[in-house]
Amino acid sequence: MKQKLVLKQSLQWKMNQSLMQSINILQLTSNDLIEYLKEVAKENPLIEEVDSDMDWEQFRPVHSNVESIGEFNQSVQTMYEQLKGQLFMLRMDNDLRPIVEFGIDSLNEDGYLDIELEEWGSTCDTTIETVEEALIKIQSLEPAGIGARNLQECILLQLKQFNNYDPFMENLLLEHLELIADADLDSICEIYGISIEEAKSVIDNIRLCNPKPGRQLSTAEPEYIIPEATIYREEGQWKLSFYKWATPKINLNPQYENLKDPANEATDYLKQKYKEIDTLKQAIYYRGNTLERVIRVIMEKQLDFFESGPNGIQPLTLREIAGELNLHTSTVSRAISQKYVQTTQGVLPLKFFLQSGIRKGDGNFTAAFAIKRHINEMIKMEDKKKPLSDEAIKKKLKNEYGIDVARRTVMKYRDQLHIPPSTKRKQGE
Repeated sequence: MKQKLVLKQSLQWKMNQSLMQSINILQLTSNDLIEYLKEVAKENPLIEEVDSDMDWEQFRPVHSNVESIGEFNQSVQTMYEQLKGQLFMLRMDNDLRPIVEFGIDSLNEDGYLDIELEEWGSTCDTTIETVEEALIKIQSLEPAGIGARNLQECILLQLKQFNNYDPFMENLLLEHLELIADADLDSICEIYGISIEEAKSVIDNIRLCNPKPGRQLSTAEPEYIIPEATIYREEGQWKLSFYKWATPKINLNPQYENLKDPANEATDYLKQKYKEIDTLKQAIYYRGNTLERVIRVIMEKQLDFFESGPNGIQPLTLREIAGELNLHTSTVSRAISQKYVQTTQGVLPLKFFLQSGIRKGDGNFTAAFAIKRHINEMIKMEDKKKPLSDEAIKKKLKNEYGIDVARRTVMKYRDQLHIPPSTKRKQGE
């Protein structure tokens, strides 16, 4: 009985190790996968080389003065990787993790959340309450201020973590930011009934806060956007082709191809290394197969985008893709994380194809991205002497595109496009 129990435990451990490796490899980019395999090759004498046929130069940034790809440290992690690496310290349900990871991927380089909660929830096909819970998890990560939605919240998060927070500070930051900028101690004392020393301490503490916390996790290394595959049109059909580096080949050392010697410690060691390679190949195959299935669903669901361009982008969620493929949403989330695809519209992140949507009058949905493009084009074409108000844009969206949105939604999208209101866009008389 004891022998059977030990055997069962050993088998379970191996299955877990294999599964863990498959999950880890699934979320690696092609570049990271190749670097990982090279590290494995150093510990496995059976691997002669890792053949990826990676052509780095075609992806070098234009007019870049950065050093060669081989001259910088490939092990340096991005801000997104560093933040995800902190998640093991947090307690959360498995269903919440992909939503948190999607939120991390939606941060801009300064560490601010670059997506509205409604859009986040719609894209992940979950509730606002769940998204708010995910945001709390992100805002608990280091450095303080990560996951803020604006400068005021960024500072408040830091003050709270540094124990320099008083309730009146929130009102001060939200309603009287100009007093902080001008260091108007007298006005602050008068409004909040505090002493000059207290007001000065508040200003000093606020000035110690970092307005761009994400920069603390950023690196100076150049970014190489390496697409996994290309989507192209041929003979009237849209086709998908993966680059060779998306599924790198492990070439074995021919010296160890046949293990005919009697069993001994050396051959047992090499057999174990063969098993490791087999497991690794299965994980690479799983990564490639899963990624191909996900991209094919994206091609099918976003056919209008490939046919007619950005205005044809359709709403699409993680859960829709997962349901189509009978996968868990976390698997899809890992598969698309930091992955890019070459299209006729340029090299795009797979996350781009996940879009929230708004129902049109005909019952169909329009992606938020397409609505933003309409708004941007309207403002570009407007009479600068009589710029369009948010209400006027709302009416034009309804009349010209059948898109019925609230004025506050127009204002939200305009803000996300970094376009000022009509009163500030007016030129001349």
